[in-house]
Amino acid sequence: MRCYIRPAHLEAVPVLEQLLSRSIRALGAADYTAAQIEAALRGAFGVDTQLIRDGTYFVVERDGRIVACGGWSYRQTLFGSDTRDQRDPAPLDPERHAARIRAFFVDPACPRQGIGTALLEHCEAAARAQGFTRYELMATLPGVRLYAARGYAPQGSVRHPLAPGLDIEFVPMHKDLGSTAR
Repeated sequence: MRCYIRPAHLEAVPVLEQLLSRSIRALGAADYTAAQIEAALRGAFGVDTQLIRDGTYFVVERDGRIVACGGWSYRQTLFGSDTRDQRDPAPLDPERHAARIRAFFVDPACPRQGIGTALLEHCEAAARAQGFTRYELMATLPGVRLYAARGYAPQGSVRHPLAPGLDIEFVPMHKDLGSTAR
């Protein structure tokens, strides 16, 4: 079955929201509690329509069905949906900043089939075409394995507050083309 990567469109936002909800609920269940996942779906996880409007968010289609989504950004915001506070749409300078790899989710029926890797390589190439030679991201715990296998190095971990008494662990990661040949 052949996959096709194309830019995401605003009309697909409801489908993307359903995909990422299914993805994190199934693939994140070993790393996060149900309470963490549900709270994170209210802001930390979700579609950032700025990426779609910028043309830097993509979907992977297989047999006419969206099976993955993810993108990159030339803006300051590192993670989170439209509803997340602390967003910064200021543009990044490729000479000084790393491109942001953003919001990767794969259908739980399609894990470990190379779909996430193909999408990541597509996003890295698009960012590279805009002059970026470094990438950074805020990985979910299940996402760390994909990114580490593709040359991203972890930078510790952070606890992101979700609600009073509830937080979620993320892993900041980076990749520098000057030191990593991938």
